[in-house]
Amino acid sequence: MTGVKKQLMPKANLMLNDAIQYYHDLLTPSFAQEMDAVMRHRLKEETLYFGSRPLCVVLRPHFYTETNWNFVKMGLETVLTAFEKLHHALLEDKNLRAQLHLDPYEEELLHIDNPAVPPWTSSRLDTFFLQDEGILKIVEYNAETPAGIGYGDVLADVFNELQVLREFRQKYHVRQIRSLYTLSTALIDGYRKWGGKQEKPHIAILDWGNVPTLNEHVITAKHLQKLGYPTQLGDPRRLDYRNGHLYLGDFRIDMIYKRVLYSELFNQMGMNNPIVRAIRDGNVYITNSISAKMLAKKASLALLSDERNQHFFSSEEKQAISDFIPWTRVVEERKTIYRGQEIDLIDYIAQNRDQFTIKPNDDYGGSGVMLGWQSSAGAWESKLKLALEQPHVVQEKVQVVERDFPMWIDGGVDISKRYVDADPYIFNGNTVDGVLTRLSPLELLNVTAGGGSVVPTVVISKK
Repeated sequence: MTGVKKQLMPKANLMLNDAIQYYHDLLTPSFAQEMDAVMRHRLKEETLYFGSRPLCVVLRPHFYTETNWNFVKMGLETVLTAFEKLHHALLEDKNLRAQLHLDPYEEELLHIDNPAVPPWTSSRLDTFFLQDEGILKIVEYNAETPAGIGYGDVLADVFNELQVLREFRQKYHVRQIRSLYTLSTALIDGYRKWGGKQEKPHIAILDWGNVPTLNEHVITAKHLQKLGYPTQLGDPRRLDYRNGHLYLGDFRIDMIYKRVLYSELFNQMGMNNPIVRAIRDGNVYITNSISAKMLAKKASLALLSDERNQHFFSSEEKQAISDFIPWTRVVEERKTIYRGQEIDLIDYIAQNRDQFTIKPNDDYGGSGVMLGWQSSAGAWESKLKLALEQPHVVQEKVQVVERDFPMWIDGGVDISKRYVDADPYIFNGNTVDGVLTRLSPLELLNVTAGGGSVVPTVVISKK
């Protein structure tokens, strides 16, 4: 599959590069200034801000060809079958779970899930995709609380109204990739599989009341309300469990679309909080489930790529793992295989920091990540020492993606390279539909970390 698609890449990407140049040529200085003013006005109207920063500052969507998009979709959906097999094996094998370094609360609550229900309504694979070469690498699996779905759909609306995209459509077909309807369908499907009987279940989107992504929750809530599902945003600390129902004030909750992190929830509210009590009693449906948290560990990629675990997977899955998962290991004293040779893991990564990244096993927003090629020997040594004391993974360096994007700044059109990561959304653990595309002037791409931008993603073809 991947070989056939790679053969098609050069021709497809010649068209892609021509399309990017054509789009940029449309942005004469006066036109770009006008488009920037319109875009920023619409961003304010839609409250598309991450805290106080506009979510998007560039004037072009990220482009895929149909060949690009099919390559991503088909390849990742094969990898997802391996993730699903791993999830089932982890539930059955405590020794295998030990490789993940679960927290005590995760081990304790692992089996309160309903096994008939997919643990992931929505998730996200964070990737770098070199379109010209047909190289796609997964660097993380956000299997617990994937953000950005609402942002992407509304950004698509904003760009769809820009005159520059209308003029671009005169020469190219443009297919926007949207995900909110897929999300709402997956939420309700999960509720039905869980056994929910309400025709229009009451939905609570739960997160802390001061998170900078609150405006995305509002977008999602409005979408669900438009479909007829009573939906409210709520801080978990405001919940009450009484008479066999979970409540947010007087609002009865039938299902929880959980956006708060489990680690933060249990740190702040303990193990006997109203949510856990309602889940244990079978009186509320929650997604994503607690067992989904296993694959959100950075070590899940280590389990997939580790030679010790290859017996779980089919030959096709092994090939997909080799193609799409970078070499990853839990940082520990051991022997392992790297590029066909046995190595002493700690000694090797200590001496070859320019080849590796070290990441905390359970963190987000780029927190605690160290890029070896940007670090001093002393800083790398200290990080490695910490990684032996607290769960971390080491991952082989992945080639990052750079693309030119236009921006109106300092009275002119600036077309500059930005690092790009393309993070496809996964629904029900098996289907790729939609993508979060982030841009940054820094190699560590994350909007939470600051300095980033989100753009809509579109699939193009020549008329």
